[in-house]
Amino acid sequence: MKLDKESIIELLNQKGVEVLDLYPNQISVNIKKDNLLNHLVFLRSIGFDHLSFINAVDFIDEGEFELVYHVWSYTHKIHVLNKVRISRNNPVIPTIVNLWEQAQFYEQEIHEFFGIIFEGNKDLSPLFLENWVDIPPLRKDFDTKEFSVRLFGAEIRR
Repeated sequence: MKLDKESIIELLNQKGVEVLDLYPNQISVNIKKDNLLNHLVFLRSIGFDHLSFINAVDFIDEGEFELVYHVWSYTHKIHVLNKVRISRNNPVIPTIVNLWEQAQFYEQEIHEFFGIIFEGNKDLSPLFLENWVDIPPLRKDFDTKEFSVRLFGAEIRR
């Protein structure tokens, strides 16, 4: 059964989810870490069968990472951005690989570049960075200049 955007927003509001109406076919929701799995299972049960992407944002000044789970429904033609904030000091969140297999690649990549641990994911091995021994390079506290000086031994002069 095809649901329109207003019906989806109403269903989410009934579950106590904060919804932001963005565009004609897109909404954004803020989810608590503890509710993430149940929320995504619910979305899947009402026809959001495609995980398009997961991305991470480093809000260093707020001491948090934000993970954004992009899900799409081919039936409803709606894109939902599911935003979850987690602590930078304890960057752990449950894996969603059991819901969407393609989450494996996204979780590995985010782990490698941000250091976020996806609890329950059995393979968070590096995809791109061989023998990496520094902090993850997409964290805002990663100093690219200092890393380059350390790696190559001299500062770049302009």
